[in-house]
Amino acid sequence: MPDLHLNDHNLPYPDTIHPIIVHFVIAMIVFAVLCDLIAYFTGKRRLLEVSWWNMVVASVAIFFAIIFGQFEAALAQPYEAVKPVLQTHTLIGWSLSAIVVAMTAWRGILRLRNPLKISPVYLGVGVLLVGLVSYQVLLGARLVWVYGLHTVPVVEATRNGAAP
Repeated sequence: MPDLHLNDHNLPYPDTIHPIIVHFVIAMIVFAVLCDLIAYFTGKRRLLEVSWWNMVVASVAIFFAIIFGQFEAALAQPYEAVKPVLQTHTLIGWSLSAIVVAMTAWRGILRLRNPLKISPVYLGVGVLLVGLVSYQVLLGARLVWVYGLHTVPVVEATRNGAAP
């Protein structure tokens, strides 16, 4: 790796960027599914348009979240205990990118067929998507709050060869 000037978080910039982008993506996906559900059960059809655009933006933004996640994971210098969680988080992240893009394409087809109607099957898969996103959030939280990736004490311990 080239000689980067890394700070006390082991990053070349002030703090992690991945969580900022990923929280944006999480909010957009959850909000899109919520809008679809509300539209389906209440008939407020304008929410279908809101949902559609949230999924479109989430489909693009998730790739930026993954790029920064991969970069920051490499800089974290993960120790042995964290590697299984980080590998699972990475695998689910890449899987989510494919799922979100597929869901957006499916949503686009439904929108072309009838912009004022949503499929109950799509809604069910959307709820499952929110469940998978929630599990991914749990894994990401463990990486920071349990394993301390990019926290000053863990970075110092890693640099001193005393990482757990």
